[in-house]
Amino acid sequence: MSFELSALAQITADYINTTDRHIFLTGKAGTGKTTFLKHIVAHTHKKTVVAAPTGIAAINAEGVTLHSLLQLPFGAFIPERIQPPDINAQITTLFNLFTNLRFNASKRNLIREIELLIIDEVSMLRADLLDCIDHVLRHVRKKSQPFGGVQILFIGDLLQLPPVVNDQDRAVLAPYYPSAYFFHAHALAAQPPIKVELQKVYRQSDDNFISLLNRMRYNEQTDGDV
Repeated sequence: MSFELSALAQITADYINTTDRHIFLTGKAGTGKTTFLKHIVAHTHKKTVVAAPTGIAAINAEGVTLHSLLQLPFGAFIPERIQPPDINAQITTLFNLFTNLRFNASKRNLIREIELLIIDEVSMLRADLLDCIDHVLRHVRKKSQPFGGVQILFIGDLLQLPPVVNDQDRAVLAPYYPSAYFFHAHALAAQPPIKVELQKVYRQSDDNFISLLNRMRYNEQTDGDV
């Protein structure tokens, strides 16, 4: 399987293969994010798993959901070792996160062997869920560094689907996170991902149409566009 990568994408692929730094690959629709994902999976020497926050996104990325991969709890996650608040909601903290983890030997070995975790459609990934991922990986891999030493490639467009947070979860998480977006996860505070933005649109060839789409993207459409 071979894909033609742009110069920037090729440099990024080489960087992923030769370092352990986290990368956030972004770009508007049609700039080659999915092509890049497929290229990395086909060409990296690292043991790689592709996952996404939702089932539909996981299917599109030919991967699995983060919840099924790591047995993540549903609801809000508070990144502190405290008793869960006594409210009518599903809330997990470091106090009870590991209580129901039941990995079989093959799943445990798979998680321990991961070198590169690709998370697609990262715009939908909540900060608290990413912190939960961090702690589960450390626990299962028995390594204290962030994400248990796994390198993460985040792929997505933050101007597409946002994280879903209901009012109750928002109230619970507000003291811990300035927003629900993944980049506010505590696990990324010490070493934020390197941002790479793909610019060239390959899906469209009409420059006028591309300009119209960009104005719609930033909510700057004109009467003529409408």
